[in-house]
Amino acid sequence: MRNLPAVGAIGAMALALTGCAGSAAGQGATDDGLEIVATTTQLADITREVVGDAATVTSLLEPGSSAHAFDPGPAALSALASADLLVISGAGLETWLDSTVEASGFAGTMVDTSEGIELLAAEDDPHEGHDHAEESHEGETAEEHAAHEEEGHEGETAEEHAEHAEEEGQEGHDHGAFDPHVWTDPANAIVQAEAVRDAVIAADPEADITASADAYLAELAELETWMHASIEQVPVEDRLVVTTHDTFGYLERAFDVQVVGTVLPSLDDSADASAAHIDELVAEIRASGAPVVFSENAIDPQLAATIAREAGVELRQGEDALAADALGAEGSPTGTYIGSQIHNTTALVTGWGAEPLPVPGSLS
Repeated sequence: MRNLPAVGAIGAMALALTGCAGSAAGQGATDDGLEIVATTTQLADITREVVGDAATVTSLLEPGSSAHAFDPGPAALSALASADLLVISGAGLETWLDSTVEASGFAGTMVDTSEGIELLAAEDDPHEGHDHAEESHEGETAEEHAAHEEEGHEGETAEEHAEHAEEEGQEGHDHGAFDPHVWTDPANAIVQAEAVRDAVIAADPEADITASADAYLAELAELETWMHASIEQVPVEDRLVVTTHDTFGYLERAFDVQVVGTVLPSLDDSADASAAHIDELVAEIRASGAPVVFSENAIDPQLAATIAREAGVELRQGEDALAADALGAEGSPTGTYIGSQIHNTTALVTGWGAEPLPVPGSLS
């Protein structure tokens, strides 16, 4: 990645001493507050809730758009060019980030919200277990992995390190060492919201976001409690998930859910599924007793429909699809991060034949 200034939940404190990194380019806080760009729809919503009216927030991705592939247009580049903060999901999600930042001339501060999150190691195939080269990284924070990556590269020139990284990419690590879908566990969304709060306060100490940030963090905590209580209405052995791509690893870890398999055998929703994989998944669905295939809102459900039909199980699609990589349209039930998590939890629990608990009034 290009050597941009980056802050997370801890690193943001350094900005309080140095000021906004974009000030040298004529950026920084104005009378109307900071200009913030977030890469994904989830992060844009989280950031808006944290800052309230104290800053302007723009999302690079549109509702329903895949986070794995992005082709920035003039509006996105213009927003980045004038932004004070760029809030990214990190953990290798935004593979298009370097070229986009380069093209825009962004000179502000990048906030990597994955820092401090206990990341899951990526898998080339979710049905074949962890690659041994990745197992040693599982459970590392982003900072620990960065330090680990530097080991063995000491003394290299920049060109030699870039060449080494390129060679590693050619060996099957193009999508990064970690599962980037951190937001499927609301405990991680709390870490992301705190990172945004700290970065905004560091960049603009005059920003009055304490009340909005505290209120939203309380809502996220309440969401997490409700999700646990609702999912616990279902016996552990019945919490079986089949969805379009390998998105719900963090939900699986936090909520004792079992991902039986995925239509696309990858963390990337642009991957292809072989005939052998499809046959294997159909067999796994039948053997496990998973009752539903859940399609995702940002991916064509056609292949998921075929697999559900061959396995003889229900397909959830359309309005019942899971909001995985992107939020839904503004004003829809999945148009906010909290709304999407309520929708997904409700879809899963009812798909397993139970009912979630009533949604707390503060979240509805």
